[in-house]
Amino acid sequence: MVDGSETITFNPQSGQPVQGGGAGGGDLTDQMIATDWWTDQMLADAGIPIYDVPFVTVGGGIGSFVMADYLRIAGVPLENIKVLTNIDRPYQTYQFLCKNSQIPSQERLRSDSAATPDNIWGFPGYAIREGWKDKNLRPWINVFTEPVIDDFYTPRAGDVFSSMDREAARIRWQGMLAKGQVRMVRRRQEGGYFTILTPPTGTTRTKRIAYRSHFVHLSVGYPGLRYLRDLQAYRETYEDYRTVVNAYEPHEHVYEDLKRRPGVVMIRGAGIVASRILQRLVDDRDYHGAQTTIMHLFRTYRTQPKIDKKWGGGKQEVRHGWAYQGFNVTKASWGGQHRFKLLELEGQERKDFIDYIGGGAHTPRRKDWREQIDRGLQQGFYRQHVGTVDKVVPGPDGESVVSTVKGQDGSVTDIAVRYIIDCTGLVGSPRDHRVLADLLDHGGAGENVIGRLDCEPNFEIRGTRSGAGKMYAGGASTAGSYYGGVDSFLGLQYTAQQIYLDLQKQGFCSRIGPGRSFSQWLKWARNKTI
Repeated sequence: MVDGSETITFNPQSGQPVQGGGAGGGDLTDQMIATDWWTDQMLADAGIPIYDVPFVTVGGGIGSFVMADYLRIAGVPLENIKVLTNIDRPYQTYQFLCKNSQIPSQERLRSDSAATPDNIWGFPGYAIREGWKDKNLRPWINVFTEPVIDDFYTPRAGDVFSSMDREAARIRWQGMLAKGQVRMVRRRQEGGYFTILTPPTGTTRTKRIAYRSHFVHLSVGYPGLRYLRDLQAYRETYEDYRTVVNAYEPHEHVYEDLKRRPGVVMIRGAGIVASRILQRLVDDRDYHGAQTTIMHLFRTYRTQPKIDKKWGGGKQEVRHGWAYQGFNVTKASWGGQHRFKLLELEGQERKDFIDYIGGGAHTPRRKDWREQIDRGLQQGFYRQHVGTVDKVVPGPDGESVVSTVKGQDGSVTDIAVRYIIDCTGLVGSPRDHRVLADLLDHGGAGENVIGRLDCEPNFEIRGTRSGAGKMYAGGASTAGSYYGGVDSFLGLQYTAQQIYLDLQKQGFCSRIGPGRSFSQWLKWARNKTI
């Protein structure tokens, strides 16, 4: 609804463009790339077709899915939402990362029972559904006794994915998709935005197409994998991408080789991914006869709980160098006192508080993981070393890789292993993402206290407003904002709710009041298509 009076329904793969087909070749011009504000005529001159749709969400992952779900439940017609993406299912990228980091469908995620991307109400939660499905009261008991008697309940990955499939079909997700790679988002001089998409080769008459919208939502996830500098240098210098691997990339060959013959593997990192990799290695010892020795290299070996009385006390448990925390931020950050506190803070105080509620590497406190660590230390197949790496080079035998490690006491040790698994995470800086970097350079966006996108409490990106048009963001790119757990299922739901409330105030969608909420929940429960 770019001009506030007209909506044009379209299908970019088969429909006709609103405008376009000018003298240009259907691609971006140097003038357009260098210009912050575009006019309709600039795109017409370049021959880039323009399609009108009121709301565009970029990414197509779980963040886009939850946002679209809210809007559909709030009464927004299917044709008024367009999801620009290069994936088919909203959880596709997340599932890929889970599988590589050793969280297959039957294993559990680091998420709460009520954090349900397929269900904005959070009821019934995953624990209730799992108990009902399996005819087992154990998940129900778990949520009533956590975390004092039991560890926190977390859902199985496969249950989360299948529930999103169900909801995607119900809201007609496929009908909102436009496949391709988003190149950039630029402000329109007359108000609103142009989002440039590069469709799959051969599906359109031009290389680029443009979506002209009143609102844009960016939920693009992480730009890529993060490698420790010494490991990246090794990979590039020796072109060895098989011995040194990232936990998020395919590396099944490591486990298969270690099951066939004894070997030493080094883990770098001490977060939840390191826990999952460690479990896989120990499980292979327990169930497949592997004789693997695990060397865990800590840069920081935690011996004292993290306590900050400035923010009201509380401490994070530490044991054998690991720090334990149920979720990626404190439980009170989801809807309790830490959420309200974060809304009040700015600048350095907000940065310090974010570090308090979730900073540093930590992992959930799970009994099976702790038992494996205890047993590994006792039996000697799990060994710990503390220090920083000066360099990594190939071993003299042609099969190993040697890390030169400087200890905290100044000693230098060469540690030879067959494989190194980097478990230090994903890249989060907007500068590493093409669309977000362009937004910083040409869209008016800025960086917040930790270097991510600077957003208002309602997740509008500061500095990007175009006339009455607004641009929002969600997910990892908004870390450091006014909500602690943005990069989580519940965080994506919270973000979508704040954006929906702002859109509702502008008259874009209906209010989800008590009546609509109850009637829509009944439709969800009955799996009725909307």
